[in-house]
Amino acid sequence: MARVRLRPVFAPLVALLVLLAACGQTPSTTSSPAATPSAAPSVSFPLTLTDDAGRTITLLARPQRVVSLAPSNTEIVCVLGACDALTGVTDFDDYPPNVKTVAHVVVQAKVDAEKVVAARPDLVLAAGNGLTSEAAIKQLSDLGLQVMTLYPRNLDGVYRDIDLVGRALGVPQKAESTIASMRQRVKAVSDAVAAAPRPRTFYEVSVFEGTIYTAGKDSFLASLITLAGGSPVTGDAQSGAIQLEDLIAADPELVLLGDASYDPTLATQPKAITTLRARSGWGQISAVRSGKVLPYTDDVVTTRPGPRIVEGLEALARAIHPDLFGP
Repeated sequence: MARVRLRPVFAPLVALLVLLAACGQTPSTTSSPAATPSAAPSVSFPLTLTDDAGRTITLLARPQRVVSLAPSNTEIVCVLGACDALTGVTDFDDYPPNVKTVAHVVVQAKVDAEKVVAARPDLVLAAGNGLTSEAAIKQLSDLGLQVMTLYPRNLDGVYRDIDLVGRALGVPQKAESTIASMRQRVKAVSDAVAAAPRPRTFYEVSVFEGTIYTAGKDSFLASLITLAGGSPVTGDAQSGAIQLEDLIAADPELVLLGDASYDPTLATQPKAITTLRARSGWGQISAVRSGKVLPYTDDVVTTRPGPRIVEGLEALARAIHPDLFGP
């Protein structure tokens, strides 16, 4: 198989880490019911919170300066109206656009502890599943910084993290309204596809050094494909890799090319069909034979577990069921 190069190595690394965020835990594959209306939440400081790694931190006062070590964390901070509090982000942060001017404290997935300290954060938001290394988390904690790890394994985990950050930043009401809006949109998708057929769907993350990468078994992405009305063709739970013979045996009816934004040979449907038919063995796959191969350019919102994950779900649903959702 021809070697396909993507954008810098960090891009597929990030995608794979997010895709495998549910390893070892079966994710929710149905939409969560809307929350029952209750009294507006409130918080007071000092405030003790438990993060997704089971660690507790105590915030003596509402954080005024925040460092984010993952793009999804950055998006959570910003959707809660606290973008101006960010004093450090990663070189991979691109949304909202104004975060591109914030100092980079993570470059090519490596945390620069000196830069983090220089950003004088009251709160550091790390990422689980190895995106922020345990060594970096320990180093920052040992330096006296309050580090909170976010590691959502499914949609409910994203809701929990938005709530957690909302409480940490003293804006629980904003978190609650954000989550309620997301739940409504998820329910709309789930209801729309409930009675629809579920095509076997293969999502290509990348083909790199001859290895095919896709959604891992029981992964976040696999659960999103299910929610969007597809039947996911999955790879290894730990690596997301799938052997060509297993892919051929699974015989997907639809192929979504999540790497189309980074590979010009996949940029348009005609090019993508030609490229996949030229790959050894791929011509045996039903989707490739029938031309059900789609460049999928909403990969960032689909593989970034933040508030825009709902946009990713909607994009998947449109790709899998264009008859129900339109182009």
